[in-house]
Amino acid sequence: MDRKTLFIIPARGGSKGIPHKNIKDFCGRPLITYTIDIARKFTDDQHICVSTDDQKIVSVVENYGLKVPFIRPAELATDTASTNEVLLHAIKFYEEQGLFYDQIVLLQPTSPLRKEEHIKEALKLFSKKLDMVVSVCKTDVGSVLCKDDEAGFIKPIFNKDQSRRQDTATLYVYNGAIYIINVKSLKDRGLSNFDKKIKYIMPQEYSVDIDTLFDWSLASFLFQNEKE
Repeated sequence: MDRKTLFIIPARGGSKGIPHKNIKDFCGRPLITYTIDIARKFTDDQHICVSTDDQKIVSVVENYGLKVPFIRPAELATDTASTNEVLLHAIKFYEEQGLFYDQIVLLQPTSPLRKEEHIKEALKLFSKKLDMVVSVCKTDVGSVLCKDDEAGFIKPIFNKDQSRRQDTATLYVYNGAIYIINVKSLKDRGLSNFDKKIKYIMPQEYSVDIDTLFDWSLASFLFQNEKE
């Protein structure tokens, strides 16, 4: 991997659904270490940034041998703080150290099932003409998604004219595993204004993004099942 790529692992301390989720033991070791390991397959530690506000996370990461470059400011550690702000803060920090990056590979620690080959394949899709490559997985939720009408009866949202799931268009959902971001686009327009985005499709079995205890149980089952 060239030295124009910064790997960022965002790890806020204030998880409500699963307390201390990012450093909770997952199949034998802290969850975040799986993402550190996969980033290390692509670059040196100097170009891996764990962005966190939490001293416990700092301790776990540094005990694992990776120096945490800064403590994220409190205003970037709230429920309302945007990923865009977190990324720009990290970029500014490194630029003040004389390190300038062309692209960011954002890897959330809540996707422990992603593989090295997934990141390699996503990187092959990226070019400077793009704003972002983002990992997705197929979903059929569009065939069953519905909402209440004014009378309180449920009505389909997307699948209004078809009764069969297989007749709906192929839809995709962000799976949270991989984001490859053009730094210039990030600075110029911000994530919410990206229009040159392309997808990298991952299998569902590698796409679990841990947010709830159910997700945690599912990811643990899939991890152990593949290991065995």
